[in-house]
Amino acid sequence: MTSTVTVEDIEAAHARVSSLVRRTPLWPSVTLAERLGVSVDLKCENLQRGGSFKVRGATNMLAVEGEGARGVIAASAGNHAQGVALAAREVGLPATIVMPSTAPLVKQAGTREYGATLELVDGSMVEAFARASRLAAERRLLYVPPFDHPAVVAGQGTLGLELLDQCPDAGTIVVPAGGGGLLAGIAVAVKARRPDVRVVGVQARAMAGIEASLEAGRVCLVDPAHTLADGVAVGGPSELTFGLLQEYVDDVVSVTEEEIGRAVVFLIERARLVVEGAGALAVAGLLAGRVEPRGHTLAVLSGGNIDVNRLGRLIERNLLFEGRQRKITVAAADVPGELARATSAVAAAGANVIELDHDLNTAELPMGVARLTMRIEMAGEGDAEHLVDRLLEYGLVRGTETDLATPAAAARSR
Repeated sequence: MTSTVTVEDIEAAHARVSSLVRRTPLWPSVTLAERLGVSVDLKCENLQRGGSFKVRGATNMLAVEGEGARGVIAASAGNHAQGVALAAREVGLPATIVMPSTAPLVKQAGTREYGATLELVDGSMVEAFARASRLAAERRLLYVPPFDHPAVVAGQGTLGLELLDQCPDAGTIVVPAGGGGLLAGIAVAVKARRPDVRVVGVQARAMAGIEASLEAGRVCLVDPAHTLADGVAVGGPSELTFGLLQEYVDDVVSVTEEEIGRAVVFLIERARLVVEGAGALAVAGLLAGRVEPRGHTLAVLSGGNIDVNRLGRLIERNLLFEGRQRKITVAAADVPGELARATSAVAAAGANVIELDHDLNTAELPMGVARLTMRIEMAGEGDAEHLVDRLLEYGLVRGTETDLATPAAAARSR
């Protein structure tokens, strides 16, 4: 295989990986179509073996380079780890995966379940890559990079062939991007067969190394940063992927953490699909208006390996951000009926108390006055903005040390 990637390489990769890799469904999104005014389908690689597209590139790499290998090693925050572990297991090779100790627990557990040996390192992916490279040399193992190898890019590009086969009239394809392996592979495949199709990458703004590189006209690596899209938390493209992105990709945009979280929750609620932050980048770009959809639009959901605890926190944060939940503090006198008065006002306002804390020992309030902290669920987006006004209408008053107060508590605070 040459130092670049051609559609012939991708077609050969497709023949190699088809027995292991699932042909994932292309799922129509009526809600996105109504919002954007074009047909929108979701390419569900979150349902792929290993939970992401990564098994495509890993399988092809082992088929091309794995003959005679003693074992394989990779560095990954999770999805590449599971793809390599699964591919190695299928061909009977032992796999060692180097991960940052901060990698999501679900990805650590998934990698172990595929039979890999895990080595956790303190620091970011920079330290993980360095450690994996040293171990590969010391133990004479085959190093499988997440994107910086033609065989890996060609394997990821098989997704592009599937997209055109499943949707011959595609007009725009939107792809999550970190190091650029998936985006480059899809772009090479698609442009070879349908040069008129727009291919757009979406990055997390916290680590938008591809966007920075394309603007500078050279590879630029950004510093490590926290992002919900941990699956694309790499500094930027390699020389290999950068050259392909420059030649074949139409545009690359970035989205904020809030927009990523909104897309994850949108996919759960509207599409009934569990997708991780990195996997939701394409939908985030569409929802935020960063990507202009032209014609039949395909959004790649690149992975679904999200920790359940993180998912719960993300959903709660997004509901607060969208105004569908709100935390409110209410001062209530320590007498019978006060708690009922506060919660009845919430019910009368058409809301629901889903969490309540009653604190009678707070220094900011007078003796005999408790602080109620209520997490309140609203019926629709933005309703929380008007919640306080509704509660005032139903008998509560403005508080001094709290958002609101019952009349009895307000009288004791004078």
